[in-house]
Amino acid sequence: MKSLDLDRIALSKRATSNLTEDPIRRFANLFARACRAQVPQPEAMALATADRQGRVSVRFVLLKSVDQRGFVFYTDLRSLKGRQLRQNPHAALVFYWQPLRVQVRVEGTVELVSDEEADAYWATRPRESRIGASVSRQSHPLSSRELLLNEFRNAREKFKGKDVPRPPYWSGFRVVPERIEFWSYRSYRLHHRELYLKNRGKRGGWSKMLLYP
Repeated sequence: MKSLDLDRIALSKRATSNLTEDPIRRFANLFARACRAQVPQPEAMALATADRQGRVSVRFVLLKSVDQRGFVFYTDLRSLKGRQLRQNPHAALVFYWQPLRVQVRVEGTVELVSDEEADAYWATRPRESRIGASVSRQSHPLSSRELLLNEFRNAREKFKGKDVPRPPYWSGFRVVPERIEFWSYRSYRLHHRELYLKNRGKRGGWSKMLLYP
């Protein structure tokens, strides 16, 4: 994902057209700036998850879409993050675009995307990546790299001339944001922090406040 289609990020009925007052639109605007600045892999985001006991794990994943519903990434559901997110459906994300001196933090609940969404994204992946995903047992022990490469070669032969179906254990998660923070660098470590909190109930929309650095 090299850029975000701003036209696809639909504003809610209660959201203002001012980009600074809608955090999803503001994120999309910043993402576009990061792309124009040629930040390497601007879609890379740290993803923190935790199991039932609260033991935390973090890794980088790639943002694949974002709209008013939330931030979407895809993975093997049998992976550590997949297992943890089904045990404890809460997550935190962090983007850091150093050339812009900007950081965005997202926290919220997590839900699986629909099969239709997962199928649509699966169809856009390069064929070799689809084959790789079909043979990988992500996060599980591997006796040797040669075993993995042999399984990949066998699968490539198996699917020669055929479509590579999406495995039932491969899908996407959507982080539904409850908190979005925009951090920007300032001198003397007096950084500028703006926090958006999702309003609950009928009111909807977002509340905004400043935080001490």
